[in-house]
Amino acid sequence: MRASAGRIEGLSLDGMRHIVDVLGDPQDAYPVIHLTGTNGKGSTARMISTLLIAHALSVGTYTSPHLEHITERIAWNLQAIDVEEFARVVGELAALEPLILEELGDGEPRARPSHFDLLTAAAFSYFAQVAVDVAVVEVGLLGRWDATNVAEAKVAVVTNVGKDHTDATGDWRRRIAEEKAGIITPGGELVLGETDPELLPVFAAEGAAQTWVREEDFGVETDEIALGGHLVDIRTPLARYEAVFLPVHGAHQTENAACAIAAVEMLFGRELNAELVREAFASLRLPGRFEVLHRGPLLVLDSAHNPDGARTTASTLAEEFDIPGRRRWVLGMLTGRDVDEMVEGYGIGPGDQVVACNPDWPRAMPAKDVADAARARGADVEVIPSPTEALNFAWRSATAAGEGDLVMVTGSHYTVGEARTQCRRLDLLAPEGTPD
Repeated sequence: MRASAGRIEGLSLDGMRHIVDVLGDPQDAYPVIHLTGTNGKGSTARMISTLLIAHALSVGTYTSPHLEHITERIAWNLQAIDVEEFARVVGELAALEPLILEELGDGEPRARPSHFDLLTAAAFSYFAQVAVDVAVVEVGLLGRWDATNVAEAKVAVVTNVGKDHTDATGDWRRRIAEEKAGIITPGGELVLGETDPELLPVFAAEGAAQTWVREEDFGVETDEIALGGHLVDIRTPLARYEAVFLPVHGAHQTENAACAIAAVEMLFGRELNAELVREAFASLRLPGRFEVLHRGPLLVLDSAHNPDGARTTASTLAEEFDIPGRRRWVLGMLTGRDVDEMVEGYGIGPGDQVVACNPDWPRAMPAKDVADAARARGADVEVIPSPTEALNFAWRSATAAGEGDLVMVTGSHYTVGEARTQCRRLDLLAPEGTPD
């Protein structure tokens, strides 16, 4: 079936509801944990799935965008759907095209579903077919009018509200919060990672039966930087989980872990087995999220793609790593971002090298724009349009300089994804995606 590039007109879910109706409403066949947030929702979704799998459940996970292959978006027990299975499920949708595109009651033709609509429908259908116990579903954009919102969340998770997909005019934080709050099912439950007290009434207005707010009802009590990650104590209304090792970088990930534990507790209606929590998180992997692939020189892939994410990347570097050599940034972004604010957020400046590139995506920002912003902050700049070749250049330069340099690939999921594929070719990435 051919999908249009745009979203359904009129900010309506009617078209998406029609698609899942044709499919027999597969999204109702299992409980759904639905996630949104400006940053961290993908990491939190993976953490939730890891915890559920540790409790011997069959788990479907739907996330976006992908890094290396579109099949990553639809996973069963955190394993990407097989290519042949993906083709089969999409083929079933194509076979139903006459019903999906049947005329409206007034004789008007239906708008063709978007690419994301079809992927979302395929995920819901696949999860029903393999009979998952729980589906963990990440929104594509905001929430209220996102295609995933045809599912009714048993537990909604909002990680935070930040600056992305906005013109940043007027009361933009409240407007974004109102859209994200749309995933809350009246009478359902909410895990709220956003702590701004001015925004709490926005989420309360959606009528959740129970809401846990980070720092009030749950959160990270202690956080110690450890070799290769963080050692944390996390409290919830139901329990306290001590000495949990998270093999990931960044204090923000400990907050995501607290949200994940709270969400699974809400789903179960009880505290979790502490040893299972520790075992689950000890095996946690977050591809493309401050993913360290090599040390000496240090090679990091981080899909930070908005100003808040850029600042988080900078703080993680400053707090957890000592870079005695030169910082080399492979930087490729999408349009719609304030490139100057992004470059400033990363803390790029004199002494840094920026290799500007173009992600392989229709909305790629011209590498020249990235280069100009970096040059304005005093960085040395190279323009190499291909992310693969940009990585090769930066890596050769870093290895020639010794073991003290950093190569940081960031700016977009698509930049990181292409670079990650090249890292696999260079034997810098183990087959299962874990650091060597």
